[in-house]
Amino acid sequence: MTTSSVSSSTTATTNTAVAAATTTTSDTASLGSALLTAMGAGGTGTDMTNMATEISAAEYMTQTSALTTQQATVTTQISEASQLKNDLLTLNSSLSSLIDGSNLIPSPTVTNASVASASLPIGSSGSTSSYSLEVSQLAQPQVLSSASLSNSVALKGGTMSFAFGTVNTTTSGGTTTSTFARDTTKASASVTIPDGATLAQAASAINGANIGVTAYVATNANGQQLVIKGAQGADSAFTITSADSTTAASTGTSLSSLAYDPAASSNATTLVQSAMDAAYKLDGISRTSATNAITSAAPGLSLTLTGTNVGAPTTITYSDPSSNITSAMTNLVSALNSLVTEMNTDTSASSGKLYNDPGAKAMSRAFGTLTGMTIMPNATAGQPQTLADLGVSMDKDGNFSLNSTILQTALAANTGAVAAMFTKGVNGIYGTLNTMITNLTTSTDPGSLDGSVTRYTALQTSLTTQQSNIATLQSQLRTRLVSQYAAANASVAASNSTLTFLKNQIAAWNSTSS
Repeated sequence: MTTSSVSSSTTATTNTAVAAATTTTSDTASLGSALLTAMGAGGTGTDMTNMATEISAAEYMTQTSALTTQQATVTTQISEASQLKNDLLTLNSSLSSLIDGSNLIPSPTVTNASVASASLPIGSSGSTSSYSLEVSQLAQPQVLSSASLSNSVALKGGTMSFAFGTVNTTTSGGTTTSTFARDTTKASASVTIPDGATLAQAASAINGANIGVTAYVATNANGQQLVIKGAQGADSAFTITSADSTTAASTGTSLSSLAYDPAASSNATTLVQSAMDAAYKLDGISRTSATNAITSAAPGLSLTLTGTNVGAPTTITYSDPSSNITSAMTNLVSALNSLVTEMNTDTSASSGKLYNDPGAKAMSRAFGTLTGMTIMPNATAGQPQTLADLGVSMDKDGNFSLNSTILQTALAANTGAVAAMFTKGVNGIYGTLNTMITNLTTSTDPGSLDGSVTRYTALQTSLTTQQSNIATLQSQLRTRLVSQYAAANASVAASNSTLTFLKNQIAAWNSTSS
């Protein structure tokens, strides 16, 4: 081979290497490490892309590691604060359901269930008394019925006017006289009946007026009757004054057929049932009621009268909730201790993620005052006012315990007063815990557990944004380093090519000389 041919061959090789290096200079990370490594024979022999990746990662390692640690901590804080909040709400809901079950309050039962049913008035703590009940008369509404009319009857248009009050009936010399005393506290009302209306349409008009009476159509063998019924109670009797419209059809049935006046000697519409009050004796004391539903017949007693038992009084007795209260208190203390254990773990100085959390601290403070807090401020002397009066105490670690002897003594002394602590009023166990839990979980207080969750969630979002920004900066640095290292690798490759050319020239000269 001649010097010329060697020179030509070497020049071609150099140009090829330089061209390859030039191409590599414009390479980006997307070409991967394989392409740069393949140039190792003519370049540095180093995986430049991998080196760029490692250097860019090392540049931001401290920040990335710190953000990752913070993110893990915040995630745990959100989880723990949310769990404490949810457990408090679960306790509140469970206690609410327990009280709604009414087995923590002395509940009444009527021995003769056909006479009446008994219940507790809203907010009542029941009673430990018993009552006798004798019902002589049930409350009933006034009921009127029209004469039987043809199924195809058409009424004349006009108005039906209703007045409300009391009917007084007296009998003298075999003659019964009724008079109507209007109750001025009850407004009179008028109902417009359209011309040509059927009885069903008249009933619909009366019902739609919502004036305290209802109507329906009864069908019998002779046709139809319009039945009109008022409310229960003697003072809910009513009269009907009817007036046909001057433009009403002359062939229709006059509305006067639906009028009623108890003082009149005759009425087309007849009285089927008189308005009456309920009459009963409770513990031998005669009483009356406008309705059969008596909401406060006696302390801790509501009645719904359903039958009569003249001469055979029945007894109303109350259940003893002592065992249920004992179970409820045991379960409550257990539930509180579960929360205390969870709270203490979360706020542990050595490992708790909520050690300095204001919401968890507020919960700890609230629990610390629970046993001695006055939850029955209206209790009389000798009646329980606090959870401590029911035997609940707290040790130095915040754990609750129940002294069953103290609880049983309180129940034996005044079962009703203890039961009163298990109602849903402002005061009592439920009212106190409900207020406390509401304050600890409200979203409007940044010092509550919900406030903590909100704060941690915002921090989590901020950390995620910072991590994303760091990842972007790291990627940008890697891209720049890949480009720079590719150029350096190309320069080394070009230098290696030149060195190879010179070595070949020298070898050729030496060959020629020899």
